[in-house]
Amino acid sequence: MAICTVKDKKTIFHLFQACHNTMILSCLQDCMGVAYSDCEKPPISAQISVGDFICFAGEVNESLVRNRPENLRSEFSILVPQNEQWQKAIEHIHKENATRIIRHSTRKQPDIFNTKKLRQFVSQLEAPYTLKLIDQALYSEIISSCWAVDLCSNYNNYSDFAEHGLGVVVLKNGEIVSGASSYTYYRGGIEIEIDTREDERRKGLALACAARLILECLERDLYPSWDAHDKRSLMLAQKLGYQFDEEYIAYEVVWS
Repeated sequence: MAICTVKDKKTIFHLFQACHNTMILSCLQDCMGVAYSDCEKPPISAQISVGDFICFAGEVNESLVRNRPENLRSEFSILVPQNEQWQKAIEHIHKENATRIIRHSTRKQPDIFNTKKLRQFVSQLEAPYTLKLIDQALYSEIISSCWAVDLCSNYNNYSDFAEHGLGVVVLKNGEIVSGASSYTYYRGGIEIEIDTREDERRKGLALACAARLILECLERDLYPSWDAHDKRSLMLAQKLGYQFDEEYIAYEVVWS
């Protein structure tokens, strides 16, 4: 079955109306990512790809499930089915290359944050650790890093990140050891990405970093959306003030 690149995102908007994933918003608003559909007018099936995430909606289309988007940076993707029919299609087509996982969304509540508490989390960071907003030098260091690259990798270059992104890192003796940044952006908000170097975990660095990023977002009238990869990420989000919304099924897929 033929598939087409979607140029006018308005033609697939109706297929994603029930979806609240901000990666979908990023694409539908022409901020980031690419979209594909069947070639019907109007489309009845669609695929959105932003960063590592690929989301499906409408009638199940196996050609779209097989389609490897042109913007992928690696052999790894997180596939998000709209319903059970899409789940079955992903499992059938990707077989042992697809690992079923449970992710946890949080409610979008702009007035939920306690800024006093967030500032306390920031102030708890002590020497030799310091916080700094991501500038051009830090951006370049992050992009060349193995463990921190996802903090900035969805932006074309530093100019793109400076215009649309926002991030904070924890430095230890001038070296990046943790970070909180905009994995993606959409109109009026960002999706938060958190990464901490393995040998520096469980020291409160992610908490301080995320708190500072949330405060920066609130000052700039941006909503800091948080979609948790696992329960540990959800617990951190809840400590920062987010409220759990629902679990949803996704698939970690290694493209063959």
